[in-house]
Amino acid sequence: MNNSDDILIQVRNLKKYFSVKSQFLGGEKKFIKAVDDVSFEIKKGETFGLVGESGCGKSTLGRSITRLYDITEGDIFFEGANIAKFNKKQMKEYNKRMQIIFQDPYSSLNPNMNVEELINEPLALHTTLTKKERLEKTEHLLEIVGLKKADMEKFPHEFSGGQCQRIGIARAISTEPDFVLCDEPISALDVSIQAQVVNMLEDLQDQMGLTYLFVAHDLSMVRHISDRIGVMYLGNIVEISKSNDLYKNPLHPYTKALLSAIPIADPRKAQASVRKIIEGDIPSPMDIPSGCRFHTRCPYAMPKCKEISPEMKEVESGHSVACHLF
Repeated sequence: MNNSDDILIQVRNLKKYFSVKSQFLGGEKKFIKAVDDVSFEIKKGETFGLVGESGCGKSTLGRSITRLYDITEGDIFFEGANIAKFNKKQMKEYNKRMQIIFQDPYSSLNPNMNVEELINEPLALHTTLTKKERLEKTEHLLEIVGLKKADMEKFPHEFSGGQCQRIGIARAISTEPDFVLCDEPISALDVSIQAQVVNMLEDLQDQMGLTYLFVAHDLSMVRHISDRIGVMYLGNIVEISKSNDLYKNPLHPYTKALLSAIPIADPRKAQASVRKIIEGDIPSPMDIPSGCRFHTRCPYAMPKCKEISPEMKEVESGHSVACHLF
């Protein structure tokens, strides 16, 4: 049993639906169930990785937790406070403590603001520092992320993608947050830069005691940075485990298929390996299958999989799965 003092964020039965307008007058109103009844927790100081196919709801879940999106239903406890019920005024203090590093470093930075203005903005909004103190802190933050004092007068278009992401990271940590949503922070970067950014995030975590929710497609990178990993499919989390345990002993058929798709550098090992190909396309989040959502693509599907939705159960210590095979 986890000590409640060790938990930073608890998500309970979280739902985020997007309404879709009917093309016909008086037509039935439909919803995209991007996040549908998700429950999990993130411990203080850990990196919780979140993986899954495109469109499974990973980014929507992260943005709902930080209240960038208003949720449809459920609870989000931040150190015991249910921020799911908070209005904008009540959320102001938590906005300082919960920051986001976005996927596209160019679109997340205002092109009309220079670096000094970009980093100064959250400091002016969320702290009581004087103008001189904010300037000194901006210089210090640039140094931490590997940029120079001379870069303060430059604009985003004068930097590479990796440098822009460093600016975005400096901006995110400027308010000294407790929690940072890393929303695919390396997927838009060159491979040669990705490792540098991930290493920097790990160093910052050690220095500042940060807690991360790390959303990504790159399963090998998620293994490197994460303490625990949640596997998401069609709006649900289907498996949660410690990072190494998940890769050594995946339980859910979907997790096994995802991991088998990771490229193997050694040609001989790659040729000898058995790939578990996921058949078919991911169903529409507007028309979610009954029972287990994965049964339409699962090679092990049984009759009850079509009728009964499996509950998340702990199979091994710290390793839970939602599957009728267990």
